[in-house]
Amino acid sequence: MAYDPLLESLADYALSREAFSEKAYETARYALADALACAFLALRVPEARKLLGPVVPGAEPKEGARVPGTPYLLDPVTAAFNLGLLVRWLDYNDTWLAAEWGHPSDNLGAVLMLADWLSQRRRAQGEPPLRVEDVLTALIKAYEVQGTLALENSLNRVGFDHVLFVKVASTAAAGFLLGLDREALLAALSNAFVDVGPLRAYRHYPNTGSRKSWAAGDASARGLWLALLALRGEMGYPQALSAPRWGFEEVVTKKPLTLARPLGSYVMENILFKIRFPAEFHGHTAVEAALALHPEVKGRLEAVERIRIETQEPAVRIISKKGPLKNPADRDHSLEYMVAVALIYGELTEAHYEEPIALDPRIEALRAVTEVVEVPAYTEAYYDPERRAIPNAVQVFFRDGTATPRVEVFYPIGHPRRRGEGIPLLKEKVRGALEAYFPKGRAGRLYALLLEDPGLPQWPVDRFVEALWGF
Repeated sequence: MAYDPLLESLADYALSREAFSEKAYETARYALADALACAFLALRVPEARKLLGPVVPGAEPKEGARVPGTPYLLDPVTAAFNLGLLVRWLDYNDTWLAAEWGHPSDNLGAVLMLADWLSQRRRAQGEPPLRVEDVLTALIKAYEVQGTLALENSLNRVGFDHVLFVKVASTAAAGFLLGLDREALLAALSNAFVDVGPLRAYRHYPNTGSRKSWAAGDASARGLWLALLALRGEMGYPQALSAPRWGFEEVVTKKPLTLARPLGSYVMENILFKIRFPAEFHGHTAVEAALALHPEVKGRLEAVERIRIETQEPAVRIISKKGPLKNPADRDHSLEYMVAVALIYGELTEAHYEEPIALDPRIEALRAVTEVVEVPAYTEAYYDPERRAIPNAVQVFFRDGTATPRVEVFYPIGHPRRRGEGIPLLKEKVRGALEAYFPKGRAGRLYALLLEDPGLPQWPVDRFVEALWGF
């Protein structure tokens, strides 16, 4: 029986050996450095660290993958969960916004941990290890699979979480690195869809919680596990998508899945980097606008009558929140909270989602007088494939009848249209993350390796991960 055409398209793309553009590889290197920076920043958070290590204490293998920034040597699947959790924990890694949104660097857990384990095995068997260039190629493929599926296929509208597309993308990238044949990869991809994915309940009131910080690591690890099962010959399900009554399309999406464009390197080349602050990306331009207004508002906070945020429809649906915010996972997905913090403090960092700052009564006072409204032109610009804008505008009104200017920002600092402005700041982010976690000398060497060494793509992956491993 033939597989569903979409599964065949994904498998053929993942296994292809066509070279990608220089721009794609350059951006992939920035994406790799940025994702690792996010992981090192997360290692300072006790709630993230407590979930690291083997599933069962003491059950560490003699051989395995090494989780960067930690002392852990783990089987590749558990290592993928560990690294994926760290990359995602602070909501600071890169983003893709479309009908479905997500964070393609979530796939780094599966890609890098599998590549490290494979490279060690190859070296032990007298074979050449994988190169960092192979990791970059696998990342480009993972980004493309996840992002292209997201262009026209919305999971959030039917209550499922976007990490399903992470699982599919990690399955595809792992299959490429493992050298699966076409039939095996088709089997693995079909199993990824048969799995479906978790509900979005943990992302929304009244259940918002920390699972949203490890769900992607879980999905990436699962994708790797399914690829490893296929390597052993596990069967697939050719009509996993299209089967009447029981298939993914009838049960979940209620319509056929589509690929909006040919698969290449479009997603990597157009990825959105979170550079200035950790926050849900639909609100980034609102925070930029609020930061611009901070000097005018900071001395008049008690005189604020109302705040107006004009935004796109997805932001209204996903991150406009009234009522209590119970934890950091709730706060970093509240448009009103992010704007209030930026107006009060003139900055937004991960510390602003934690107590004691989160208990500042001024934040709740501003949230209470904030209105969020959709601007149809902003929604149109958001969905326009030629613009892919994320517009927001903020204006503050005072009790004496005066008001600030209305500050509008169409494209966030991490948008492709602002690459020239954004890359120097991204490099600062990477340097700051390394210096915050490693001793100064080692931080400098790692920064040079990640962002300056022209020979990095030819580095053996096991030597590269070894340089990142441990404290």
